[in-house]
Amino acid sequence: VQLQASGGGSVQAGGSLRLSCEVSGRTFSSGVMGWFRQAPGKEREFVGAIRWSGGSDTYYADSVKGRFTISRDNAKNALYLQMNSLKPEDTAVYYCASSRAYFGTRRLGNYDYWGQGTQVTVSS
Repeated sequence: VQLQASGGGSVQAGGSLRLSCEVSGRTFSSGVMGWFRQAPGKEREFVGAIRWSGGSDTYYADSVKGRFTISRDNAKNALYLQMNSLKPEDTAVYYCASSRAYFGTRRLGNYDYWGQGTQVTVSS
């Protein structure tokens, strides 16, 4: 499985960005796709996740709920993260990741494959 994240950039507080993750080689339909982020000096943390097929169940961290929306397009093998009302504390490198499991979607250890990350910088 190869994951390629893109769409990061610099934006002012209150602005929006849409991240994309190109998914290739994921031959299994089970499990979820997730977004994580890592700010300088901090641990990587869960942002959101979505079932890859068979439903559109989504999961979000409390810190982004209501502002971020995760979606997928299986026909394009793509995962998205729409980020609205961005805050300076959203500044981080954002990673997409793939998990075979439906449980423990917030746990880093449940994800087998990771993209290279894309930088998001929000200025006040």
